[in-house]
Amino acid sequence: MTIKSLLAASALALTFALPAGAQTVRFSTAGPAPDFLHRGMELFAQQVADANVGLTVETYPGSALFRQGTEVPAIQRGNLEMSTMAAPEISAQIPAWGFLSRAFLFRDYDHMMEVMSGPIGAQMIADVAEQMDIEILAVAYLGTRQVNLHTARDVTGPDDLAGVKLRMPATPEWLLLGESLGVEPTPMAMPEVYVALQTGGIDGQENPLTIMNAARFYEVTEQVVLTSHMVQPVFYAISRPFFTALTEEQQQVLRDAAQAGASWNNENRLADEMSVAERLVSENGLRVDQIDLAPFYARADEVYAASDLAQDWNQDLMHQIMGH
Repeated sequence: MTIKSLLAASALALTFALPAGAQTVRFSTAGPAPDFLHRGMELFAQQVADANVGLTVETYPGSALFRQGTEVPAIQRGNLEMSTMAAPEISAQIPAWGFLSRAFLFRDYDHMMEVMSGPIGAQMIADVAEQMDIEILAVAYLGTRQVNLHTARDVTGPDDLAGVKLRMPATPEWLLLGESLGVEPTPMAMPEVYVALQTGGIDGQENPLTIMNAARFYEVTEQVVLTSHMVQPVFYAISRPFFTALTEEQQQVLRDAAQAGASWNNENRLADEMSVAERLVSENGLRVDQIDLAPFYARADEVYAASDLAQDWNQDLMHQIMGH
């Protein structure tokens, strides 16, 4: 990392005074600083500081410390303590859980949280701890992802998105999800998206509307198509060797603070989602289209049924979640 990037990372970090002998927990996310995810992380950091148990938390939004997609390997190498780990980062190492990145898996937020707080979520957390050496402290709601286009067009189904270069995170599950939407999935890190939309390097991106709003993508796009293709959890993830070396009191403080930060994010994001689409129209002049999703459901079923990648998924758990 260059001196310039180190200084930038330091400027973005939320840091509290270190008591003598305190340990630092660096918490990295690709989410932009104004978004609810990072603001919930700041609450987590504050609660840990207030507990005064010899821990301090530094938060790094916008991939300021590690590039998107490199946080989990950094945790496993001992170069980072925490990140907001996404489901594809789990399935990259435990393929059976790849279905968590499937389009149209969860119906809505309540369905997602019911699954994540039940036996399926408990099994995932146990598998991540055992096979990845990472402890999941809390589940946060990143939002419901929608398609956002640089130039408006009429969209009634996946065929209308053929040839659209849509930015996706660079993992096989994300690229397959893009294929299920009918687009030309284009891998790209989140910090590069605004300029790529501005210059025409991509035709669109897909994200929850709250993140689209925080990242100001409305400045460089014309339309949102409400595909609701993914109700997305992310996880407050910490290095298990680091976590288990802490005292029981410190571990409990981190668990409680993680639940508080994630809950704040979840409640505020849900409330904002109720009105953000309307604001994108009235304040930013975007076109927002509510469409019949039946053609998207049908294409997704076809794409996933034919995918070699999906053959490694735990189909039984996936069907339990989807009610098949």
